Amino acid sequence: MESSVHDWLQQCTLPDETELQEHTLKTDQSIVIGDRCKIDFGLQGKDVIVCELCTINGNIHADGDIRVDNWCVIHGDVITQSDAYLGEGVKIHGRLIVRGDLDIGDNVQIEKGFEARGWISIRNPLPVIAYIMLYLVTMLGLDKEDEIDEFLNNLFGDDEDEEQDAPEEKSIPLMIPPTSVINMEVFSVPKSMVIGTGCRLHGNIRAGAIAVMEMSTIFGSIRADDAVSIREGTVVHGNVTGGKSVVISQGVHVLGDVNCAHLTLHEDARIDGMIRAPEGVRIERNV
Repeated sequence: MESSVHDWLQQCTLPDETELQEHTLKTDQSIVIGDRCKIDFGLQGKDVIVCELCTINGNIHADGDIRVDNWCVIHGDVITQSDAYLGEGVKIHGRLIVRGDLDIGDNVQIEKGFEARGWISIRNPLPVIAYIMLYLVTMLGLDKEDEIDEFLNNLFGDDEDEEQDAPEEKSIPLMIPPTSVINMEVFSVPKSMVIGTGCRLHGNIRAGAIAVMEMSTIFGSIRADDAVSIREGTVVHGNVTGGKSVVISQGVHVLGDVNCAHLTLHEDARIDGMIRAPEGVRIERNV
């Protein structure tokens, strides 16, 4: 079960209508930040979960719970409309405002004070990984490893048919995998990234493989070690580079160059810059 959760955390998924604004990464869904990440933005979502040894250079706002694991540093305020769980050694360089209960571990530092309207318990909260596994078991009713694998694959699998067959009622959280770096210049993750429909992101995107869904806007370049796929109506204000293949669908507008080994290009797409594809270009047309 634990390996299933760890595999799940290795993927980067941005839900539909995610916005990376000037100072905040914002979504209507929950946010899960893997361990050892450095994020130069604030976070705003439903529930916010930050794994250990992360640095967040901004405010954290949650409509639900906030869980911050051991030895994280938050350079801003932490505000939750529900409960907060702070692990050992957490440092908050702003204020902590909790509308519900507060569980707080040893050696927690809150520079500008805190306000909690519910109960305050001084103890080390459950580690985030253990919390996620408990969540899968209790809230989703999954008690076997094969059931958890199937659930995670339905939510985050690369197969398009599996994604389409996933139950609509299960909302996909915003997932940032361990060791990711997000700042004003680059949005870099170690493995694959899926960017949902209607997203709006500022910065250059770097990943092992990248899929951008429909009607998104990227204010920066896209570069993947493997493949890049860009769906209908998306606009990229920069270059697109794929180590192997690039697929550009109908209505896509790339304002820069496209570089890859092999390019699949729809006839109604637009590329303002140069195309470099040594292994060839295949043009797709509407039937």
